[in-house]
Amino acid sequence: MSTEASARPGVSIVVPVYRSQDTLRSLFDRLAKALSGRPGGFEVVFVDDGSPDGSWRVLEDLQRAHPEQVVAVRLARNFGQHNALMCGFREARGAIVVTVDDDLQNPPEEVPKLLQALDTSDLDVAYGRYETKKHRPWRNGGSWLINVFYRRVFRSDVTLSGFRAVRRETIQNILSYDLNYTFVDGLLAWSTQRIGEVDVAHEARRSGRSGYTLRRLLTLAFNLFTNFSLLPLQFVTVMGLALAGMGFAVGLWYLVAFFRHKIGIPGYASIITAILILGGAQLVALGIIGEYLGRLHLNVNRKPQYAVRTRLGPVRTD
Repeated sequence: MSTEASARPGVSIVVPVYRSQDTLRSLFDRLAKALSGRPGGFEVVFVDDGSPDGSWRVLEDLQRAHPEQVVAVRLARNFGQHNALMCGFREARGAIVVTVDDDLQNPPEEVPKLLQALDTSDLDVAYGRYETKKHRPWRNGGSWLINVFYRRVFRSDVTLSGFRAVRRETIQNILSYDLNYTFVDGLLAWSTQRIGEVDVAHEARRSGRSGYTLRRLLTLAFNLFTNFSLLPLQFVTVMGLALAGMGFAVGLWYLVAFFRHKIGIPGYASIITAILILGGAQLVALGIIGEYLGRLHLNVNRKPQYAVRTRLGPVRTD
């Protein structure tokens, strides 16, 4: 179900939604206030990522109350935040697209800072760099790990966050990617080097709990490495060479010790240690190779990036 087509807005706000029925109305009201003077107006694209609470009912109410400014998309199940973002990007029509979390930890009043960074510079992507993060320690640790991987893979000193502004041209460049295991920041880094950051505030979560678990953060880190880098496979190669070198050195040491009559009864400890080290290394190598092969298999079989159940809002004209 969709309403009639409308003109392209100046800014599109894309919000992946999961377990946030209590914050959505406040989020929209604060966004509307923060963007009220923006030339060209704005739209908010909410993507309900299989949320099990009453989020979709709230989005239906918001879309009826603001038919020209709200697009509401309901996915068939939970596909993950980055896949939901790709859905929102395909729906967004603005010259600039801003991604905002649904839990009000990204204050809507800070959105103009991201927009100004793009308006006054040659950046294609501007990330919000949090002055103080209000996440739990384990969540901060997971984010730190992802940033370490990102900087290693893309050789960038930018600190990633879910609060970002992107030019329309850059968004268009990444929309051709329709496979699973999506990592939006990697796709953006592939598309442009004009990436910067601006200091923004970060607030504590108002209600509910984060959809990101430690497992999901680790999965995201694997998505970064396996989709955008051969570093894990190169690590396996280096590890194999290192273990082979260690084995050669140990064998040489035992040979010298044998001729110097310093070996009595052959030791059980050295045998079991060698077995455990080599066996563990082989299992790690097989696991990493299996990750690549498994993801390749699922993508070849066209595992969907997402599937839309319902869409409400203005019809796209482009």
